[in-house]
Amino acid sequence: MTDELKIVQAGVNDVPVILEFIKKIAEYEKLSSEVTATEDILKNSLFGDKKYAEVLLAYYNNQVIGYAVYFYNFSTFTGKQGLYLEDLFVLPEMRSKGFGKMLFKYLIQLAKDKGCGRFEWCVLNWNTPAIDFYKTFGAVSMDEWRVFRLDKQALDKL
Repeated sequence: MTDELKIVQAGVNDVPVILEFIKKIAEYEKLSSEVTATEDILKNSLFGDKKYAEVLLAYYNNQVIGYAVYFYNFSTFTGKQGLYLEDLFVLPEMRSKGFGKMLFKYLIQLAKDKGCGRFEWCVLNWNTPAIDFYKTFGAVSMDEWRVFRLDKQALDKL
């Protein structure tokens, strides 16, 4: 079945479908109220003068069935860029068919091709299916680290 999967870099004309997938992953993660992205914001952030992230779209039978959003960061410890996976999402009805695995392997190869010192991402602690999925690749949880965040409201107060 996975032989028919096609993974492509998204283009500016894909912004509506990218926003649709952002809303789908937010719904899955029970975070829909946090989505403030709009098509205009995504056009500027993903395809403007300075691109802040890149998007892969996974097609099966000419239908978008998944996506991944990633960007490059930097590790002072390795002295190299790293690949950071922001989102990886496959439609629920298309899961357990190997599509997520192929999309993830595509990202692994991209990290290798770019000479990345690391490939990192965050997973919600309740998302056991995702945690189990990543562990099949040999990924390890960085339990000694905590993620901190200043959201827009906190930034505006400072």
